[in-house]
Amino acid sequence: MIKRIDENPRMSQAVIHGGLVYLSGQIDPSMAPSVTGQTRAILTRIDDLLKQAGSGKDRLIGAQIWLTDMRCFDEMNAVWDDWIGGQNAPARATVEARLAHPDLLVEIAVTAAQ
Repeated sequence: MIKRIDENPRMSQAVIHGGLVYLSGQIDPSMAPSVTGQTRAILTRIDDLLKQAGSGKDRLIGAQIWLTDMRCFDEMNAVWDDWIGGQNAPARATVEARLAHPDLLVEIAVTAAQ
């Protein structure tokens, strides 16, 4: 069985299948002016979606992070490290990429066990 959370004609914010939770790339819709602000907002969204899916950050398996500028890697990591709390860190990749809107600085997608 497949369960979709917050779906629309284009995409779902989360999909649950086979005991795994797949989140789409999460952004900060308010487009805060800093990597710190956007990362915090995104991680809050991820917490909420994982909770709706019956999971949590302690069950993360993988994460993909896109930054528009790798010079902001340490800034993003400061927020990420505080959020992850030094435990249950997922496999993770971070790359530099142009995002869908010029004011977006960070996008994060995660996969978790349910």
